[in-house]
Amino acid sequence: MKAVLLQKHGGTEVLEYGDFPEPIPGPGEVLVQLEAAALNRLDLWVRAGWPGIKLEYPHIPGADGAGRVAALGANVSQWQVDDGVVINSNLGCGACPACLAGKDNLCREWRLLGETVRGTYAEYVVVPAGNLYPLPAGFDPHTAAAAALVYHTAWHSLITRGGLRAGESVLVVGASGGVNTASIQIARLAGAEVYVVGSSPEKLALAEAMGAQHLIDRSKDENWPKAVFTLTHKRGVDVVVDNVGATFPLSFRAAAKGGRILTVGNSGGPKFEIDNRFIFGKHLSLIGSTMGTKADFAAVMGLIMEGKLKVARDKTFLLSEAGLAQERLEQGQQLGKITLAIRP
Repeated sequence: MKAVLLQKHGGTEVLEYGDFPEPIPGPGEVLVQLEAAALNRLDLWVRAGWPGIKLEYPHIPGADGAGRVAALGANVSQWQVDDGVVINSNLGCGACPACLAGKDNLCREWRLLGETVRGTYAEYVVVPAGNLYPLPAGFDPHTAAAAALVYHTAWHSLITRGGLRAGESVLVVGASGGVNTASIQIARLAGAEVYVVGSSPEKLALAEAMGAQHLIDRSKDENWPKAVFTLTHKRGVDVVVDNVGATFPLSFRAAAKGGRILTVGNSGGPKFEIDNRFIFGKHLSLIGSTMGTKADFAAVMGLIMEGKLKVARDKTFLLSEAGLAQERLEQGQQLGKITLAIRP
């Protein structure tokens, strides 16, 4: 099969497009012939590497994918060859107490497809049978792939962990990233008032198209917590979605008393200083999460398939153009999710 291979860490020049043996599904596994994959910042971090990361080389990047069932391993009865499917990249062991309790993202042996397990920048991938969700006939696999990881992550953060309720207010820090655009849509569906801080008119226009009601351009107003307070009549917001990390001090200021700060990442860097007085003085809760459970995935993908949540899409590249696709993501040029067409 054709795949994008990683033999060492570095820039996009280390991505090689070539041949790799087609994987074989084991017991309880399914071979998926991919039609689309989607990019995530995770792909850039894996390519660059970090202290302690262990990959089986050659590594294949990519967490998100959608396509058709190509072959079944032993003891798989819930799928048939040629079924359309989208992949849940959150891999639990299925046997530990967390997995058995339906909290597979807390699995002691938790893995993420494309991170330390070979992923979806390929014509075929093997995944556990329980990590697939059916696609309705005619549903666009690129839209499904673009939605999977980011909507799964945002749903678990906002709904399962964050307990977002109708009538609350939500501030999303960042206007065009995958999890952020998903958060806008989920918050609006939940009945929340949505505020967004963005870095350009183009990105804010995307946020508005996704349902954001209040837009703050930080390129014109760096003191965006003050802008939030003005818009909320000096109350602040109930929930802040901050996946930048370095902006936490500003997010604490923008939150209302008793507010929740939700985070699933640190695109601005892992280490920064915070003023703890805001946390205890304003009774703030800092809530972190990674990915979500199988129940979360089924819930949010069902809403995607029903058309109740829409997906922001950017450009599509050929699989052989994965380096160009990653460069676009790395430079922050995208407006929505970038996808790869696995077959020309």
